[in-house]
Amino acid sequence: MKRIAARSMAILLLVVLLLGGLGFFLLEFLMYSDDWVMAQGSPHIYKGDDIATGMVVDREGVLLLDMAEKRTYGATEELRSSMIHWLGDRYGYISAPAVASYTKEMTGFDMVSGLYSGGGKATLTISSKLQLVAQEAMAGKKGTVALMNYRTGEILCAVSTPNYDPDDVPNFAADDTGAYEGVYMNRFTQSVYIPGSIFKIVTVAAALEEIEDIHEQTFQCTGEVDYGKYDVTCEYKHGKLDFDSAMAQSCNCAFAQIVEQLGKEKLEEYVRKYAVTESVTFDGITTAKGNFDVTDATRLEVAWSGIGQHKDQINPCRYLTFVSAIANDGVEVNPYVMKTITNGDRRTYQATTKKGNRIMSAEIASELQRMMRNNVTEKYGDDSFPEGLQVCGKTGTAQVGGDKKATAMFAGFLQDEQNPIAFFAAVEDSGYGREICIPILSKVLEAYLEMDE
Repeated sequence: MKRIAARSMAILLLVVLLLGGLGFFLLEFLMYSDDWVMAQGSPHIYKGDDIATGMVVDREGVLLLDMAEKRTYGATEELRSSMIHWLGDRYGYISAPAVASYTKEMTGFDMVSGLYSGGGKATLTISSKLQLVAQEAMAGKKGTVALMNYRTGEILCAVSTPNYDPDDVPNFAADDTGAYEGVYMNRFTQSVYIPGSIFKIVTVAAALEEIEDIHEQTFQCTGEVDYGKYDVTCEYKHGKLDFDSAMAQSCNCAFAQIVEQLGKEKLEEYVRKYAVTESVTFDGITTAKGNFDVTDATRLEVAWSGIGQHKDQINPCRYLTFVSAIANDGVEVNPYVMKTITNGDRRTYQATTKKGNRIMSAEIASELQRMMRNNVTEKYGDDSFPEGLQVCGKTGTAQVGGDKKATAMFAGFLQDEQNPIAFFAAVEDSGYGREICIPILSKVLEAYLEMDE
């Protein structure tokens, strides 16, 4: 009897273990089945490192990438190259995080139906038309050009150059001209630049908040401000300037005097408050961080930091969200490029606008809007842009040292409820922001207006 009882207990224990194991498996299946199916390397989803199902189109429905069987890119060389930093290449040198982050929605999996379709259709916020115009306007120069809806967060255009046609990969090893330097980097999301005078927007905003009589003050520019062994220098002797004209003329001497009043602690405080050196995360992408470090800086170095030089660095996407917040009355909006995903008759993903923090009061934002609009009317000229646009902006000419020319910059927005567009342009080794970037942005804005009709 004891032997029978022992055997019965052993069988009972085995049954309990089997049932427990089955229960554990079912629980794991309910919780993680989609992760198992979507895991990198799954033969149901991937060929190599690439998703092998679905397609990607632009906001107008233009085919950008068909991932079934093999990766088939857009119809023309220009389109393929303009989108490579968003869609990736066949070899993994350039990734496509915005697509890879939505594998589940693209493939269409649930526990009941399994893989219930042959692949989804992802619609991006990006316009291929604007991508092509921006790429052509860059004329082979290195840099980035981007447009964003500052009310919704939709990125309408974000070209990074240099780039290449994934269907005709150049021999990079044989190139000794430097034309493809940094080609694998998406300069919009992954690069950092010395900002130059576009950073003066931050200094102006801080001054508006901290210096009560800033609009009553005047500043004298003789072409230099003495800091002992070295000076802050200005390209022109502007003479007597008020605050608005100091911004419009981008007078380094005036800004050195403004920074002296603010002090390095206040500058640091507002850089943190406006988050201009922080990263932004969207659609599986985390942008590069910038830099603002005046910890051990001399008075001269603090002055240059407030002007946008010294150790200052900004990421294009992050700075675009900053100027977007100014246009959006002081409230941040998170950017995005993935608009919708449909799979068969199901909509598996729908983007929504995600408002962020209020980084400044509506009153300060309004004053910045007015001053950036004054930059255009007083300095750059409305005739530099498509007719009828209320452009607000700030140019920059960032000195990078060595034998390279300055990086040209331009950041701003349209003051127009019907066209709530913010923009950013950086062109490396080129020259002045006004001469280089404004004609590029003007062409892209013209194309945007034609697209919107």
